[in-house]
Amino acid sequence: MNLFNYFWYFNAALTPKFCDDVIAYANSKEEVMARTGGYGDKKLNKDQVKNLQKKRRSDLVWLNDTWIYKELHPYVHRANRDAGWNFEWSRSESCQFTKYKYNQYYDWHSDSWAKPYDKKNKDDPDNGKIRKLSMTCQLTDGSEYSGGELEFDFRDYDPHMREESKHIRRVPEILPKGSIVVFPSHLWHRVKPVTRGTRYSLVVWHLGYPFK
Repeated sequence: MNLFNYFWYFNAALTPKFCDDVIAYANSKEEVMARTGGYGDKKLNKDQVKNLQKKRRSDLVWLNDTWIYKELHPYVHRANRDAGWNFEWSRSESCQFTKYKYNQYYDWHSDSWAKPYDKKNKDDPDNGKIRKLSMTCQLTDGSEYSGGELEFDFRDYDPHMREESKHIRRVPEILPKGSIVVFPSHLWHRVKPVTRGTRYSLVVWHLGYPFK
């Protein structure tokens, strides 16, 4: 897929109060170990946990509260329009509140799946849809931690970006608290290890029927 804009960001868009409210609310709930798609919800043995954490180490809380979506959705619509993607989407998955503590990270990955969701309940509103747009909201100011950089890899999407200095792109524009970045879910990206402090973020995926 050829893109004119690979991502779209909003600098310090969310209020500090909203960010602090989400952090406090999420921290009042029980966290779980982050997983990748292949592990599902099954109980993992020590070897499986070890293999999983070679790819990803962080802790999560899942949120699906209306007040959060109400704050975030306008930015998804605006980014989708202003970046020129104009993807059809109709539903958001649960919000993933992520805690990146010391030495935690998420290696290179794509948020999209190989096939649309195939739910046992065919009336499930996610059934037959794919992840089209991802968003990451910066709940912690960049001064509160070190490392934890969000990076994109564009080499598979632009043949002119073969040198690492060109195809690896950081997004320092979203370091201020309350900043947002929206991007097509098929783009490869990573979060580098945190070396000081804790990075709190909120990630949401937005679904629509497959591209025609």
